[in-house]
Amino acid sequence: MAIVLFTDFGSNDLYVGQVEMAILRVAPAARVVHLLHDAPAFAIDASAHLLAALAAQIPEQSAVVAVVDPGVGSMRRGVVVQADSRWFVGPDNGLLSVVAARSRVCRVWHLRETPQTASPTFHGRDVFAPLAAQLVAGDFPDHLLGASPCLDVELGGNDLARIIYFDHYGNAFSGLRGSTVSTGAGVCVAGRSLRYARTFADVPTGEPFWYVNSQGLVEIAANSISARELLGLSLDMPLRIET
Repeated sequence: MAIVLFTDFGSNDLYVGQVEMAILRVAPAARVVHLLHDAPAFAIDASAHLLAALAAQIPEQSAVVAVVDPGVGSMRRGVVVQADSRWFVGPDNGLLSVVAARSRVCRVWHLRETPQTASPTFHGRDVFAPLAAQLVAGDFPDHLLGASPCLDVELGGNDLARIIYFDHYGNAFSGLRGSTVSTGAGVCVAGRSLRYARTFADVPTGEPFWYVNSQGLVEIAANSISARELLGLSLDMPLRIET
């Protein structure tokens, strides 16, 4: 099965390759999928909702190494979550909690201790990647993990009415699931009330609108230009639904 990487390490930095090498040292035959390495840096809430939106597309029995971890090296604990037949490995700082809250079946294990050989600032490479590789190989490390009743940090499963991510086109993902918003509603952001369109070609060039993107989230976009630049959008900007 695959090991899926979701991080804020940056696609062009030197960290991602080191994580992949740490996986291959433990599980040389593992398939590594680079889902995203430009998750909103340090933004745990936004990244947690983005990961939850992507989770359903991840093959069952795969292991996800999820790292957005501004508290790395602190007292926050490492955690393994089994949610609907998928493994999620990362810091217990809220990042995995939206996935956990929305799952039908969820189990939690905390890392008993951080290996002494681990870098205090690179748990993604030295702790979480090897652990995910063991899980995918079918070698559950009982000596490293202790079952827990719940996560230490829980954000809950409710939607987040804020901008959580920008793609390179300048489209703005929100933490609102499209299934919760009527297509007859307006989405208010940055002082504008935007109407729904099914797709880009349904509005004139340069016109902003909202739609339900391929991840099932409400997204702010504009036809053939950057909605981020056009509307002056920023990460964590609030959205309001106008019925």
